[in-house]
Amino acid sequence: MLRVLIADDHDLVRETLALYLDNAGGFDLTLAADLDRACKDIERHAGFDLVLLDYAMPGMNGLEGLKRALDVNSGKAVALMSGIATRQTAHKAMDAGAIGFLPKTMAANSLVNAIRFMCSGEKYVPVDFLSGGPKGDEPHPLARSLTRREMQVLEGLCRGLANKEIARKLDLREVTIKLHVKSVCKKLDANNRTHAAMIAKAAGLF
Repeated sequence: MLRVLIADDHDLVRETLALYLDNAGGFDLTLAADLDRACKDIERHAGFDLVLLDYAMPGMNGLEGLKRALDVNSGKAVALMSGIATRQTAHKAMDAGAIGFLPKTMAANSLVNAIRFMCSGEKYVPVDFLSGGPKGDEPHPLARSLTRREMQVLEGLCRGLANKEIARKLDLREVTIKLHVKSVCKKLDANNRTHAAMIAKAAGLF
């Protein structure tokens, strides 16, 4: 069994990735929602074959979190995943000692294969991310269609928050959040809030 730690503050992302790996078989998984919890789990389990960290989750502070995890994992493999980081960030992460960098836009089978590859000690970054396809420093087309406020609301949907909770977090009225949700669903061609969150997750926006 390959021992893998997945750390991501978005429940939907974390649990979906865990489901992919569970279905593939051969993985012993530990899940964490922030860097502090991840580091505690690494120490408690005496390291993992692979630690997979979300680049933007709480506690990361850019690549500082990567270096901290590398230290705690005693030189074993640590990789980053992100839906927003640029190509330049991926290069810096690899230079800093990451064994890999995974865009969240990768298909399920590709993700599973990449994780197995890194668990074996091999470095992995999608070639088209580093040298081809859309530029890493350009926003995702879906993100360009949404306003900053709509992106904030969509992030709340991806976290499974209710309108009231999103309104409290953004210091807005609940009725305003409802309007933003309606607009987000229309722009993403989503049937409902759950569908919108799934579209955002599949696109790697969060």
